[in-house]
Amino acid sequence: MKRRERAAKIGEILDRLYPEPPIPLVHRDPFTLLVAVVLSAQTTDAQVNKVTPALFAKASTPEQMAKLTPEQILSAIRSCGLAPSKAKNVQRLAQMLVDEHGGEVPRELEALERLPGVGHKTASVVMSQAFGVPAFPVDTHIHRLAERWRLSNGKSVEQTERDLKKLYPPEEWGRRHLQFIYFGREYCPARGHDASICPICSLYGKKS
Repeated sequence: MKRRERAAKIGEILDRLYPEPPIPLVHRDPFTLLVAVVLSAQTTDAQVNKVTPALFAKASTPEQMAKLTPEQILSAIRSCGLAPSKAKNVQRLAQMLVDEHGGEVPRELEALERLPGVGHKTASVVMSQAFGVPAFPVDTHIHRLAERWRLSNGKSVEQTERDLKKLYPPEEWGRRHLQFIYFGREYCPARGHDASICPICSLYGKKS
């Protein structure tokens, strides 16, 4: 079976299991989504969703967040991984939004990537989930699944993103990103995975 055909079959399974996958990070608008995604690095979405209510109660706009000190932000997000550096980045990115973007989250990938603490994957999530712009954010988990399902050679996250974008049309990218995440959590974990009972690996995964 060719890679494109396998991708289509996998897409059918994902659509059946997760026809309308929700955005896992609780947010109100593009800014709160941006902050939540920044906080999610090396931290579970569930943990981020525990800390953001207290943070957003203190500050839910770039102007409000920029007025807080990193220490004030840290007090709300301390249980997140890498919290001290994230607190500094959140304060700095909020200030940058105020100074350079009129207090608005930019709708351009390059502008997002220039914000403190925002890499390509984070920027892609915001473009897709906040603005509906086709993007296929690939983190280490999606990278692992794509290699396991023989949709990419697994050489790098960047290569996996390019491969997945070729296999699925742009209008599916945002949905596929979320479906991969949910499927990986429920059926296809990194450790202790039984490929023989996995709905995708048992049919289309690597044989060794």
